[in-house]
Amino acid sequence: METTIPQVLASAVRRDPASPLLTFYDDKSGDRTELSGATLDNWVSKTANLLVDGLGLGSGETAAVALPPHWQTAAILLGVWSAGVTATINDPESADVLFATPDQSTTTKAPDRYATGLLPFAMPLRELPAGFADYVLEVRQFGDHFPGAPVAAADRALGNRTHAEVIAAAQARATELGITAGGRVLIDATPLFDPLDWLVAPLVTGASIVLCANLDPAKVTSRAESEKVTLVVA
Repeated sequence: METTIPQVLASAVRRDPASPLLTFYDDKSGDRTELSGATLDNWVSKTANLLVDGLGLGSGETAAVALPPHWQTAAILLGVWSAGVTATINDPESADVLFATPDQSTTTKAPDRYATGLLPFAMPLRELPAGFADYVLEVRQFGDHFPGAPVAAADRALGNRTHAEVIAAAQARATELGITAGGRVLIDATPLFDPLDWLVAPLVTGASIVLCANLDPAKVTSRAESEKVTLVVA
């Protein structure tokens, strides 16, 4: 029984590292990015190594993830949790590190700030806002394997909720949404902004994710067929 989010991810990757675990669409930009369990785990490990080895962060510190649902957001959140750092999606002011899009005006005391344009093919930004590093460029310098941090079920994971509480809440949401083990879930990212819904609930259930930003309703049926989707949450 997994009691922390890193354990949930490890189980998902172990079950089938080569099959798609997270597929991302953006119907505005035309982006489609598919990540196997192993590929997503590599991005997560790089992010955790950036936080731990690059910034010296760990338990008791907070990362503000001021980003919309996206595959990079998933990698950052899972990397934050793997590093034993607490994630917040709505309190950037008191965070120790910030991840944001370059067009945001965010007040934070964080000394380390990373921007990403969430661009197709993980392209770097052409211009960086003052005081920010490019997440895509910086994270690629770190290793694909993260040896792990001591993360406990009682450690804070998301805001004031512990890992155990987030997992329990995600299991409850999975039941409400009808997500089942082994399923492939198409999720409209627009109404489901909370990572509990679009990320953790499918992972704790053992489902894979087709995450759609700016979803075109006319494409839902054909996409569900082509992606072998078993449930549409839109």
